[in-house]
Amino acid sequence: MPPIRAAITAVAGHLPEGILSNKDLESMVETNDEWIRSRTGIEQRHILKTANTGTSDMCVEVVKDLLAKSNTKPEEIDMIICGTITGDLVFPDTANTIADKCGLKNAFGYDINAACSGFLFSLTTGAQFVQTGFCKKVIVLGADKMSSIIDYQDRATCVIFGDGAGGVLLEPNEEGFGFMDAIHCGDGSGREILHMKAGGSLKPPTVDTVLAKEHFVYQEGKAVFKKAVNGMIDTTKRVLERNNLKKEDIDWLVPHQANMRIIQSVASGFDFDMEKVMLTIAKTGNTTAGTLPICLWKYEDKLKKGDKIMLTAFGGGLTWGSTYLTWAY
Repeated sequence: MPPIRAAITAVAGHLPEGILSNKDLESMVETNDEWIRSRTGIEQRHILKTANTGTSDMCVEVVKDLLAKSNTKPEEIDMIICGTITGDLVFPDTANTIADKCGLKNAFGYDINAACSGFLFSLTTGAQFVQTGFCKKVIVLGADKMSSIIDYQDRATCVIFGDGAGGVLLEPNEEGFGFMDAIHCGDGSGREILHMKAGGSLKPPTVDTVLAKEHFVYQEGKAVFKKAVNGMIDTTKRVLERNNLKKEDIDWLVPHQANMRIIQSVASGFDFDMEKVMLTIAKTGNTTAGTLPICLWKYEDKLKKGDKIMLTAFGGGLTWGSTYLTWAY
C-alpha cells in the first residue's frame, strides 16, 4: 500500500482587473515596449488598484474558488499557509486575516516569507502537515501585491512586477499521487543583491528612509539572473537524479515567472521542450510568490491525472529550490 501523500485536489487564482501595459510604462519611466519585451518577455501586468485592499483581498477570491471547486465547507479547513512578502500588515500574519475573511473558523495558519520561493516553500510545509496526519485539509497560497513596494521611476524593477494570487487545496491521497520530493536551498549572504533597504527592525521607517525611497524593491539584475538560473537548474537536476527520473519523464516544468530569459535558460539547461513549460509571464509579469500557483491555475485544463510536474523557483533571501509532484485529478 503506497504511503499517504499530500495531493492537490483543487487549484485557483486571482488577477486584479487593473492592467499596466508596456505602453502605459512608456509615459512613466524611460522605456519602451520593444525594450521590455526583448529583455523580459512581458507585455502587461495586473495591478490591484481598488482603494483599501491588499494581498489578503486577492487571496480571499482564491480561497472562495478553492472551496467551491472542491465542495469544501469553510469550517473543514484545518490550516492555511500564505507565501508572501507583501502581507497586509507587518503583523498579524496575512494567513489568519484571510481565514477570518473566509470564515475558516477551525483553521490555524501563518505566512512564509521566502520572496519568489514563497509558494514553493509553503507547499512543502503544507504537505508535511497532511502526510503526517496532523491535518486533513490545508490551503496553500502564494500571493503578492508587488505594486505596493515598487518604485515606478526605477526602470530596473517597475517593468517586471505585477500583482496576483494563486493557491491549492491539499488533501491526503492513498493512490500514490501528490507531493513526491523537494530540495530547498538558502544563502543569506546573497541578500544584498535583492532586498528592501528599510522598513524592518534593522532600519525602521523614518521620514528620511521614505524620502530616500528605501521602501521599494532593490535588485541587481545581472547577479540575480546568474544565481537564479544556476540555482533552479541545480535543484531540478538533483531532484530528478534522486527520484531516478529523466527529463523525458517530466510532463510539465513549472518555473518561476521572473523573466523569459531566465525561464528559457533553465529549460535549455535540460534541453526541455518549451511546449511543456508553463508560461504566464507575458500577461502577468512577475507576481513573486504568486507565479507558480497562477501557472497551475492557468494550465489546469491541460493537466491529467498522473502527470509528473516539476516546480522550481528562485527568490530574494536568497532562496531557491525544486519540487516534484504528480497530479491527482
